[in-house]
Amino acid sequence: MTVVVGYVATDEGRAALRRAASECKLRGTRLVVVNSSRTAKDLDARETAAYEQEEAGIKALLDEQGVAHEVRRPVRGLEPAEDIIAVAEEVDADFIVIGLRRRSPVGKLFLGSNAQRVLLESPCPVLAVKADH
Repeated sequence: MTVVVGYVATDEGRAALRRAASECKLRGTRLVVVNSSRTAKDLDARETAAYEQEEAGIKALLDEQGVAHEVRRPVRGLEPAEDIIAVAEEVDADFIVIGLRRRSPVGKLFLGSNAQRVLLESPCPVLAVKADH
């Protein structure tokens, strides 16, 4: 079994990572973390260092919890939803974990929703979690 989690450095992303790690420990499965970045070329040195520090934190957390894992940082210029779905298909994921945030109706209309896209286009079940408050 394999679980895929869509991760971004937000409260919602961290909540999704924690839940995915918990599910993997419960099931004794592997976790694939998809830390998607649309355009790595647009990151300056400071942003790149912060990105790498965040990734090191992810690995340390999962190592500490004893969760077998792999962190992928695709930079193919795709939307995060496309990266998550592609990885889920590639690893034949049993399910995907994503974080949700509250958005206004206007925000949903104009900005679209990666979460909605994953929910609708995923090749497997999706567990959507809210950030802890």
